[in-house]
Amino acid sequence: MTEAEVVIHVRFAPDGSVTEIGERPQDISAQAWFNLLSDDAAFNYQSLSGGRGVFKLPRTLVDSLKTKTVH
Repeated sequence: MTEAEVVIHVRFAPDGSVTEIGERPQDISAQAWFNLLSDDAAFNYQSLSGGRGVFKLPRTLVDSLKTKTVH
């Protein structure tokens, strides 16, 4: 492995909305962060049981996506 990988855990409510998500910048909601990750990195998402899922992404991509949230 040449680059550090980040595992971002996601937890969903029964209605499908995001209640918790890792690596979230403070200035956006959990749902907005999930939407951004889904738009730019959906190919690295894995659904899990129990209303959970994970994104497995290179650290550089996560840092790049975080800069998109800065206003």
